[in-house]
Amino acid sequence: MIKTAEWLTNHLSDSRIRIIDCRFKLNDPLYGRKAFEKSHIPGAVFFDLEKDISGEVREHGGRHPLPDVDEFAAKLEKAGISNDLILVAYDDGECSYASRFVWMMHYLGHKESYVLNGGFSQWIENQLPVEQSAYKPEPTNFQVNIQETLLASYEEVKELSEKGSKEKVLVDSRDRRRYEGLEEPIDKKAGHIPGAVNYPWTDGLEDRQFLDGDRMKARFKELDPNKKIIVYCGSGVTASPNYLALKQAGFPNVKVYIGSYSDWVSYENNPVATN
Repeated sequence: MIKTAEWLTNHLSDSRIRIIDCRFKLNDPLYGRKAFEKSHIPGAVFFDLEKDISGEVREHGGRHPLPDVDEFAAKLEKAGISNDLILVAYDDGECSYASRFVWMMHYLGHKESYVLNGGFSQWIENQLPVEQSAYKPEPTNFQVNIQETLLASYEEVKELSEKGSKEKVLVDSRDRRRYEGLEEPIDKKAGHIPGAVNYPWTDGLEDRQFLDGDRMKARFKELDPNKKIIVYCGSGVTASPNYLALKQAGFPNVKVYIGSYSDWVSYENNPVATN
């Protein structure tokens, strides 16, 4: 799930590696492209959260819904991404945008997809090589193999929230104040999906690094690894690092509710809980 800067440095010349720059800022949508054009890891291609890794926002589906699969696959092919490559995605080090890309690749059936631990910030701190010129790969073919077990539907989440389950757990990945309904800077209702437990995604990182396996297991010690875990956040982005963290901790059955809380509250009659 994770690759280190040292590993990537040693494999920069490997033709089987494709690097994906996923830098983004929610309050400055043009930031990522500008940052990429200024400098990036050699050989990287750029994918934008809202233009490439998300689809069109509608009445339901959340603030960052999935893009059309065929259109996304076409963008992968244009970027020279094929099924037999090893993909390493990075952002500035918060890991959420890169994790969203990696989850999507896992969902499309590409298992050899990883997040660069520490991101571009640590890459620069370590004085590792960068370039400005845009890499122009040869177009490839990408075969989509959807992994339905990685995506939770609204209907599945609604049933779990209303009826509960001995086999499933719903995990809210947002910070505790938003989970408890003490503040809500974006969505129209404060609180969380009833029945969800809170594991803030930022607790899985330290100094822009994912915790190691043992510490990550300790973080989730109150969850049963034999149960199916459904993770969500505000818009389906920061649930992704929790997906990777849970997989790293040894949880075999983890899904992401991509619509997340923003989709849940788009249905007027859905209740929210506060703690």
